[in-house]
Amino acid sequence: MPQDTLGASNRVRALAASGQAVWLDFLHRKILEDGELNRLIEIDGVTGLTSNPAIFEQAIAGGDTYDSALKAQLLNADQDVMTLYEGLAIADIQAAADAFRPVHDALGGRDGFVSLEVSPYLAMDTEATIAEARRLWRAVDRPNLMIKVPGTGPGVPAIRTLVGDGININVTLLFSLEAYLAVAEAHMAGLEAYQAAGGDISRVHGVASFFVSRIDGLIDAKIDARGQTDPSRDLRGKVAIANAKVAYHRYLEMIGTARWRALAAAGASPHRLLWASTGTKDPAYSDVLYPEALIGPDTVDTLPPKTLAAFRDHGSVTLSLTADVEGARAVIDQADALNLDLAGVTAALVDDGVVKFAQAFDGLLAAVADKRATILGSRLNWQTIRLPPDLQANVDARLKTAAREAWTRRLWSGDASLWTNSDEARWLGWLGAACGKAVDLDELAGLAADVRAARFGHAVLLGMGGSSLGPEVLASVYGSAPGHPRLLVLDSTDPAEIARVEAEVDLANTLFIVSSKSGSTLEPEILHRYFWEQVTATVDDVEAGRRFIAVTDPGSNLEKTARSQGFWQVLSGEPSIGGRFSVMSNFGLGAAAVLGLDLEGLLDTARTMVRSCGADALPSSNPAVKLGVALGAAAQAGQDKVTFVSSPSCAPLGAWLEQLLAESTGKNGKGLIPVTDEPVGATAVYGADRVFVFLNLEGERSDKTLADSLANAGHPVIEIGVPARHQLVQEFVRWEIAVAVAGVVLGVNPFDQPDVEASKVKARALAEDFEAGREVVDGEPLCVDAGVAVFAGGASADGPVGDQLSMAAVLREFFHGARARDYVGLLAWIDRNDDHAEALRRIRARIRDWLGVATVMGFGPRFLHSTGQAYKGGPNTGLFIEITAKPEKDIPIPGRKLTFGQVERAQALGDMAVLEERGRRVLRIDLGANIAAGLERLEEAVERALI
Repeated sequence: MPQDTLGASNRVRALAASGQAVWLDFLHRKILEDGELNRLIEIDGVTGLTSNPAIFEQAIAGGDTYDSALKAQLLNADQDVMTLYEGLAIADIQAAADAFRPVHDALGGRDGFVSLEVSPYLAMDTEATIAEARRLWRAVDRPNLMIKVPGTGPGVPAIRTLVGDGININVTLLFSLEAYLAVAEAHMAGLEAYQAAGGDISRVHGVASFFVSRIDGLIDAKIDARGQTDPSRDLRGKVAIANAKVAYHRYLEMIGTARWRALAAAGASPHRLLWASTGTKDPAYSDVLYPEALIGPDTVDTLPPKTLAAFRDHGSVTLSLTADVEGARAVIDQADALNLDLAGVTAALVDDGVVKFAQAFDGLLAAVADKRATILGSRLNWQTIRLPPDLQANVDARLKTAAREAWTRRLWSGDASLWTNSDEARWLGWLGAACGKAVDLDELAGLAADVRAARFGHAVLLGMGGSSLGPEVLASVYGSAPGHPRLLVLDSTDPAEIARVEAEVDLANTLFIVSSKSGSTLEPEILHRYFWEQVTATVDDVEAGRRFIAVTDPGSNLEKTARSQGFWQVLSGEPSIGGRFSVMSNFGLGAAAVLGLDLEGLLDTARTMVRSCGADALPSSNPAVKLGVALGAAAQAGQDKVTFVSSPSCAPLGAWLEQLLAESTGKNGKGLIPVTDEPVGATAVYGADRVFVFLNLEGERSDKTLADSLANAGHPVIEIGVPARHQLVQEFVRWEIAVAVAGVVLGVNPFDQPDVEASKVKARALAEDFEAGREVVDGEPLCVDAGVAVFAGGASADGPVGDQLSMAAVLREFFHGARARDYVGLLAWIDRNDDHAEALRRIRARIRDWLGVATVMGFGPRFLHSTGQAYKGGPNTGLFIEITAKPEKDIPIPGRKLTFGQVERAQALGDMAVLEERGRRVLRIDLGANIAAGLERLEEAVERALI
């Protein structure tokens, strides 16, 4: 600013002689640090300052001035985006308030104010506005602070309450006379309440920010649309000033009332009108039009730097505000007569102002989020998304919609209308779980200490789906701490798999974790029966109870059984968390405690991602929202096969991701089909229905060339990097939120699983048949090839039949029905061991390379509680091969007339029946009693079929 003479500044200083205060409509740390603000105070006589989200956005996002302060805030501990922003804003507001404190003191506390706005997101929420205003008032802790509260309908009662608390309030977003009168009344009522409570009302101050130029912007646009000869042309640039003059006249009437005089006698200061939005928008007007036209006693004019400089240079000071008030009324009357709809314009401007301030706040928080991510560096898992142009344009548009419709805030506030507006709000406890709110860390620490003291050699988790897959990831990735048992996860009814686990452990030295959210899931119930009998055959009942713990929701049958059998401990689940979202609750962290893992460290690491994906992390800077929108938009474009390529340390996450994606989105004929553990192929073998997700621990990555090749070929490619092993838990947070957001895009409820229950019902009915001794008939096979029988069902039932038909011929006909964007699923009801998995991987690779379709694989019954939902309820694009076998040695279930082999067979047949009911294309191949030989024959038949 020029330092020549005081004369040039007297045009601004002269406003004080008229009774009008000049406030600066701008704040930036730079003017606090370089002395510019002090110069404006000393030379121009500026007596206050206002800020708003748009001003802070320009300040913080517009350079690196604030970077060092952000680094300092993050040096010792990570913070969420809102906390970081408020740390910066409060520091600036405090510094500005301190700069104006001498002015404030010299004027007896009647000026020298600095304004800080409550979140624009709260403009329509009275109670939230009150709470935030009180919090900011305490945080800034300066007597010359004013809290800015919007003059919306819900804002009016907040203003009354806050003034009644003795808080200085700057009412913003006032456009109409009616709105001004409402807030003036609220201010007086608040003063009276404060006085009645014994408060000193001379210490409470307020202004009413009346916006000016925006009114002319809309009115003039209406006038211009009517053409050059319309009589309304004479009103261009006059309506906003007339509106302000009429409001000021009503202010003069108000301070003349007996009510106000009584308050003034007790020391109340005038509730001044403040002219906001005084910069000229139309270049045809003088750049000092509004400041010159609105000069009068007991008012404030907030001037942006450009307008302040213009007034300093050539502004004219006259008492214009009280001049020709009748003429102002005539302008308002004429505008009404000419149907310019001033009332409609001002109402629209309030709504628009709320939206624009919220958008500016969005931009501000996004800028802080981006800077935070950069500063955190390797403490935060990274993500890049490369999409083909059409899909990228779609995603960009949806992210804008997500920002406009406040998806993140609605998600974290539990707004079911974000999805289908059914029961979604009941199932959002997982959001708090990611912050550690679903567990008692002291309870889990006690469990960990007891387990260590007991010196168990193994722990065996008996669960299914969400109860087992999360713990399996934790055990596979992190192992167990010294002195803690090795964890085995048993989620199968296959006799061979059960026998293998039993053979691996010393029953007397093993802790069993029976895990079931509902407490009535078949698999953990019968596994519990079996191992309870085996343990009680080794030790007595009391000692057996000390080798069992339960994880279940309160009041479940499992809880009752556990307490009756004297289980060592019962960990309670959180009823508002569904199974597949439960890994950060007792269902996952209970197992982590048994393993001796650092629970607080895991949660603290997870919170880093929570802060990146929280309610204040806007879509454009929110990694989970960006991922969810990309996946949802890709699925709608036909690219619904989410193919994971993972480094060894990240590979265990695959089974957990399968359930999360498939069970959450695969319904109503829509969904994401997760493809994990498929052998990697050349770029050319992949169809156009894929999205590729590369998930790598840093240092293990070897697929960058493939990722680049796929992206260059036009495939969507998402790359996620985990800088350190302990940070893999951040992916639980990212993917849970991403899947919830994908559900928004797809228009489905991501928290139900309607088709999973169908298979349970079928399996239960067949199991009852077995238990009752009724024969369960397989039906006539299409063929029997060297002891391997092939059965058809559903849309495949019309295939060829014949005594001489080979398995290869049946498969050839079956595969012949594969269409573009189909996928083939191998659903294996056999022991989940490495040899079987490898044989099925080879078959998958052959099918994928020959047909050019995605392939999936699941072992039953675990896939029933996972990907089975998408296979039955998602897109009807799957060709399924159910693979069954006869157990070499069956195992009876204690207390039941069933064997595990019969349960497994009932589940397999029930699954096939539901696939048939859903019109899916399905075959069943029974390998007979020799599974290894049967798999070999199946592999040979696939080879012959695909020639």
